Amino acid sequence: MIIGLGNDTVDIRRIEKTIENYGERFLERIFTDVERRKSDGRATRAASYAKRFAAKEACSKALGTGFRRGVYWKDMGVVNEPSGRPTMVLTGGAKKQLERITPKGSKARILVTITDDHPYAQAIVIIEAIQGDP
Repeated sequence: MIIGLGNDTVDIRRIEKTIENYGERFLERIFTDVERRKSDGRATRAASYAKRFAAKEACSKALGTGFRRGVYWKDMGVVNEPSGRPTMVLTGGAKKQLERITPKGSKARILVTITDDHPYAQAIVIIEAIQGDP
């Protein structure tokens, strides 16, 4: 059962300009250490950051809060499963909100797709509740 859906599109040039203008202050405020290591190692660094930015926006929408009610940027981090498929790891207020919206007796699974086609990056996040222990 789908309990949350969110999407977001970001202009890669906007993220690139923000990194140029605010540098470490922006990166430290928005991205987890895992996301930073992954993005800083990419030839298309700004596009990598833009996809993760879009995924955080989409996840906040799927949680039903946006960046309110104790949900912060770094509470949501894009990580890759061993297969390479992206997913989100939630901590802090985002994790608490996920627990609130997940029906009793269910486990939440977060599905993420991210893509870019310069100058845009896009992400879609689906949160589903799975009955029992999948």
